[in-house]
Amino acid sequence: MLLRRIARPLLASWFFLEGVDAVRYPTAHAERAAPVLNPLSERLPIAIETRRLAQAHGAALAGCAVMLAIGKAPRTAAFALAALTAPVAVVGQPFWSTRDPQLRADYLRGFLRNVGMIGGALVAAADTEGKPGLAWRIGQSRERRAKAHAQSS
Repeated sequence: MLLRRIARPLLASWFFLEGVDAVRYPTAHAERAAPVLNPLSERLPIAIETRRLAQAHGAALAGCAVMLAIGKAPRTAAFALAALTAPVAVVGQPFWSTRDPQLRADYLRGFLRNVGMIGGALVAAADTEGKPGLAWRIGQSRERRAKAHAQSS
């Protein structure tokens, strides 16, 4: 459908740019993640290098965005984008942690933008393109097995 061919790349564009930004400029992304990752790394047996983690996260985000945009495994790519963006929404936009009204408004705006993008990705992940979904296929399989079992008894 023409709408999907237009909508998927449009949705993917924001995720792609965010991912490329994290790969190219990981320091800013790592600094936003540090308050959460540093205490976590103290509990783990291995050190977490936040810059490398930010770059890896960005590469995964950009890769999934490309997959969504070109239509390769679009449902999986969209779900992965939602999952990759959820921690960023919480860690990167801590509107609850500041008293400065302007900074709080900026964080809240960023948080809501991220949440909106997660919602869009989840809608794309649920799009079966008019084909039966997995739940329907499982139900049909169960019905066929039940009928076969009833006929054999």
